[in-house]
Amino acid sequence: MSEVRIFLSGCMGRMGRVITDMVAESEDAVIVAGSDVVMNPASAFPIYADPNECKEEFDVIIDFSHVSALAAIMKLAETRNKPLVMCTTGLSEEQKADLKALSNKVGVFYSGNMSLGINVLIKLVRQAAAQLYPDFDIELVEEHHNKKLDAPSGTAIMIADAMNEEVDHQLEYVYERQSKRQKREKKEIGIHSIRGGNIVGEHKVMFIGGEEILTISHSAQTRSVFARGAVAAAKYMAGKEAGMYDMQTMLG
Repeated sequence: MSEVRIFLSGCMGRMGRVITDMVAESEDAVIVAGSDVVMNPASAFPIYADPNECKEEFDVIIDFSHVSALAAIMKLAETRNKPLVMCTTGLSEEQKADLKALSNKVGVFYSGNMSLGINVLIKLVRQAAAQLYPDFDIELVEEHHNKKLDAPSGTAIMIADAMNEEVDHQLEYVYERQSKRQKREKKEIGIHSIRGGNIVGEHKVMFIGGEEILTISHSAQTRSVFARGAVAAAKYMAGKEAGMYDMQTMLG
């Protein structure tokens, strides 16, 4: 397939506009249509208020919109029998179950973080946890902008969960230590949140031994890293069969 044709849900949002600009510079992908509650008469491709009114042919859907649009986007994927790259965050457990059910019919790509670098970090900390725990203590620090509502970040939990899975779920998540006066237990993984300024996203995992410290970290300089991951996932998913896919699947 020489050029992947993309339907972009949420095309007028902040991430949608970043993806649009990124694909415009790509030689092997094109956005043929999109959907949003906001219209743009100057758009280079048609924008639909209802995605299911789309008349254009496409190979894959990227959804970077809002949870309220999920039902319509899932219907589009099922009706047109095309894979879906789900980038929208904040899905409920019920909506995640709906995505899983959809994956029995079409390919569904879903990841808690669309950054390629973060997902490579997850592969690395898995290996480190398997080799170093329980001889090394594990601490995780995440930093985000001062407008972020949740703490710890979903990505921090995703990183912790990956390490915990690697060590047969032996780790106990500790979010604060001031309420109890006792020494650190070996099974603990400390998860710490920093909020300030315009930090896009910083995640650092420390493996702390008696004589050495291994630190694995990732810094998102701009939100474009999430758009780049979404476009890479769309190219990967084009033509894929039904099933659930994620960044770890794509990275092998």
